[in-house]
Formats: sequence, structure tokens, C-alpha cells
Amino acid sequence: MTFEDDSFQQRIYHIVAAIPFGHVTTYGEIAQLAGSPRAARQVGGILKRLPAGSKLPWYRVINRKGEISLVGDDLGRQRSALMSEGIDVSPEGKIDLKRYRWQP
Repeated sequence: MTFEDDSFQQRIYHIVAAIPFGHVTTYGEIAQLAGSPRAARQVGGILKRLPAGSKLPWYRVINRKGEISLVGDDLGRQRSALMSEGIDVSPEGKIDLKRYRWQP
């Protein structure tokens, strides 16, 4: 199957799977890499609907401001996952994109 034949959702999965350990990228950057630069919200929706137990590193995706978009327990879960990879995350969920951004 060629990349062009994949569905948008499949392309998102492939891109997120390629984000290296210890790096992050944004919803918008993933949308752009998938060929739909205006689909950042759709990327978020796809990641939100991942099946329980998914091994996809969804937590490496943050918003364009360098912040975790989730709140409450979900923010804490994403923050912990990022910190376990050596990424500095503020208590409010801010990440230094200049330092940790993935450059595909």
C-alpha cells in the first residue's frame, strides 16, 4: 500500500509512530505532514479516539504554543509520559519547543 492510498487517519498513525523518543511535535505539524495543513483539530480528534491500550505515542503531540492541551488527569498522564522520556514539562504543561521539537 502506498502512502497516497492510506486514509488520513492511517497517515496520522504513521506520523505519530515516527516521533522519536524524547521529542514532541504539534497537531498542526502532523496535519501538514499528512497533507492536510488545516486539519490540526482533526488530528486531535483521531488521537483522542485511540483504542485503549494503544502503543502509539500520542502523548508526544502538543499544541502550537508548546503546551499540553488536555486538562485534569489527562494532563497529568501526558505530562508524566513526557517526563519519563526526559522532556521538561512545567506543572502547567508547557514544553520548550525549541529544545524538544521533532524535525522530520
